[in-house]
Amino acid sequence: MELPFRVLLYRYLFFGWLFKDIGRQKSLFERAAAWRHNREQSRWLPLYMLRYVVSSAILFAMGLVAESLSPPLSALFYVPCTMALPLLAVAAVAWTGLQVLK
Repeated sequence: MELPFRVLLYRYLFFGWLFKDIGRQKSLFERAAAWRHNREQSRWLPLYMLRYVVSSAILFAMGLVAESLSPPLSALFYVPCTMALPLLAVAAVAWTGLQVLK
């Protein structure tokens, strides 16, 4: 089964689809299974953090170039650059929490 491009792009950029919501599980066994699943999936979070760092650096560099051409044009690159940083922070906190809490 081949996924549409927009789904692939979403999965490439955002990691929420990897994890299960522990609060939705009814029994203790289902919660434990969801916790184990989330801990196993946390191995992918450093890859997402690397993607956020690289994309933020590329967007910042493009913003610098665009700023010399047209300052209002540079906002098209600086705004997504700054939005990548909170995603990086969330991924780092989630990864740290899933690694430390056993």
